Amino acid sequence: MTRHTASMLALALACMLSSACQKQETPAAASTPADPSPADATPAAPPAPPVDLELLAQRLVANAAVKEGDAVIISGRTHDAELLENIALHVRQLGAFPMIEYTSDRLAKRMFFDVPAQFDTQAPALDLKLAGVFNVLIAVDNGTSENLFEGADPQRVAARSQAGEAVGQELMKRNVRQVQVGNGLYPTAWRAKRMGMSEADLGKTFWEGVNVDYGALQARGQAVKGALAAGNELHVTHPNGTDYRLRIQGRPVLVSDGIISPEDIKQGGAALQVFLPAGEVYTTPVAGTGEGRIVATRDYFRGQAIDNLAVTVAGGKVTALTGDGPGFAPLKAEFDAVNDPRKNEVSFIDLGINPNVRLPVASQVGNWVPAGTVTMGLGNNTWAGGNNSLAYGVTFFLPGSTVTLDGQVIVDKGELNL
Repeated sequence: MTRHTASMLALALACMLSSACQKQETPAAASTPADPSPADATPAAPPAPPVDLELLAQRLVANAAVKEGDAVIISGRTHDAELLENIALHVRQLGAFPMIEYTSDRLAKRMFFDVPAQFDTQAPALDLKLAGVFNVLIAVDNGTSENLFEGADPQRVAARSQAGEAVGQELMKRNVRQVQVGNGLYPTAWRAKRMGMSEADLGKTFWEGVNVDYGALQARGQAVKGALAAGNELHVTHPNGTDYRLRIQGRPVLVSDGIISPEDIKQGGAALQVFLPAGEVYTTPVAGTGEGRIVATRDYFRGQAIDNLAVTVAGGKVTALTGDGPGFAPLKAEFDAVNDPRKNEVSFIDLGINPNVRLPVASQVGNWVPAGTVTMGLGNNTWAGGNNSLAYGVTFFLPGSTVTLDGQVIVDKGELNL
């Protein structure tokens, strides 16, 4: 799955399992215990965040550039009801029309395991109709568990992803403005443990990232964008064995700076997607370029660790996918089940620029937004300005990398030099 994959559809329009619906946080879907029984207890709600939810809701509505007459869908878990309802209120106060879609980990799980496989390939008729109605999508990504879909049949996952691809395409075609809150940092116990932090420290990091100085972030984003737009070849290296070159000359460069501006609205498409905490600059490779090896030292698939997840690449296409640890075999099974050559495309590179988000130095698990972090991935890249709309992807977080642009160091061992 992918966070940036296609859109934030998975959260807002019931494509909860498909990685294509959102930017990918890990090599695949997150999620609850191995037993798929509907009797599983719902995890305890996370503690109240150290932030004014009223002000946050007001900010999100402003970030989405909501205006009078807009139709706005607001999606999230039931335990975030106060925030979702605050968002709806601020939407209506502008003369726009909100609709809240509540979900839960329990429902997401049952909608997969307890629905017959014969419906996996069914066209998402209702989602497509909704995609033609709403102008704005605001989604709060706060799943409370990471192995919710443990034991899911890879063929079923692939079938659902393929069926949902058209919805992401429709949202992009209609220039629906999309704001996602979470971005792989929403404070939960499982995510804090993964990153080597206490839940309280992760909560502090998350909200500091959300409350960044947006003016300064926009300025930094434009500086990094300008450098990439003027360059040609990127070279990414890391002591873990990553050594990868790609060309980006002439490719669009986009900035997720937390605000959908009038300029973004004029540009349309991928420029209308915001991921909070914000702070990323990303682009896509020139077709057919990309040589070398990409290695993620540590990641997880449905709660199971993967060590040294690696792809060998020639001509921008994967020639081998390898890894160690208990999470690799199920990841590889799901990758193999996707019967579409677009899954083999190394499709984006993403540089984090948010100075407020810092992960422990010893953490081997990365995230999109800390200043100086590097992320690359396979599959869907429409969120990054590309044309790969496959509803699937695999993401490689590469904290501590060094990046050169035409021979000049722009990221030095995880420190942003621009």
